[in-house]
Amino acid sequence: MRSASAAPAVVPHSGSRASPLARLVGASTPYGMRRALWGYLFITPWLLGLIFFVAGPILASLALSFTSYDILSAPKFTGFQNYYHAFFKDVLFWPSLARTFYYAVVTVPLSLTGSLLLALLLNQRLKGTNIFRTCFFLPSLTPSVALAVVWLWLLQPKLGPVNSVLSLVGLGGFPWFTDGNTVIPSLIVVSLWAGMGGGTMLIFLAGLQGVPVELEDAARVDGAGAWRKFWNVTFPTITPTVFFNLTLGIIGALQVFTVAFVATTGGPNYGSWFFALHIYQQSFSYLQLGYGAALAWVFLVVIMILTGLNFLLARRWVFYRGAR
Repeated sequence: MRSASAAPAVVPHSGSRASPLARLVGASTPYGMRRALWGYLFITPWLLGLIFFVAGPILASLALSFTSYDILSAPKFTGFQNYYHAFFKDVLFWPSLARTFYYAVVTVPLSLTGSLLLALLLNQRLKGTNIFRTCFFLPSLTPSVALAVVWLWLLQPKLGPVNSVLSLVGLGGFPWFTDGNTVIPSLIVVSLWAGMGGGTMLIFLAGLQGVPVELEDAARVDGAGAWRKFWNVTFPTITPTVFFNLTLGIIGALQVFTVAFVATTGGPNYGSWFFALHIYQQSFSYLQLGYGAALAWVFLVVIMILTGLNFLLARRWVFYRGAR
């Protein structure tokens, strides 16, 4: 006699199998399949834009990097000749890459430190915080071209307001953009003025506001001062935010172009000839689009390597709450 508690066997219905189309769109029911198809229909314009205007040009540039192409004539396949020329014959390749690294190595730490200090200041919840937040953020809204033009006037060696003020204390006549030894530090000053109070500061501020209050209270009860509380409680908590800003900062600093192009055009004496500017000049000034594409792919590999190293090193100092 069969036990009354035994559950009847469930026989799957032969028609419950999802069709190949349903499996393709990730749906198991007709209603789910309709929803998925409508979703794909609505994102079709974005997918077409990605294929034709992003992925297509990327793959085309990779193909062109193995050719000699000047727009006026058909591309001629040259193999790895462009890459060989870049590494061994282009006298501007390595210096422009070195200038780019120099700019990034100085700019990124200063920008992150300044943005974090501003975020810490705004996180004190003092009166007028919203006014200061607006004042700090406004320079980052200035278009890059307008920023370069304004600072080119401000730092004009003879008639610029900055040198006029410095001359009152006996420091007038500083060359700024007109000397190869000072042009990159001058560009760094401009980028710091525009970038420290921008999105990086706001991201730091969001991270600081996510620090658990109970941890700060516990540190205060234990007698920790402001520095110890920041270094042992606040900073470890916001290390994911620091890592995020560091990654974006490195990528952005390596791609420096607009300010140098507008303010100095790579001069004086190639003093601000950055790698992105080198790619632009080779491609659009000299119409060596095949060689410019090769330079762009070399630059992509360099950025990917640095980003990968950043992710590997992050395992040593980035701490995620809840992670074992």
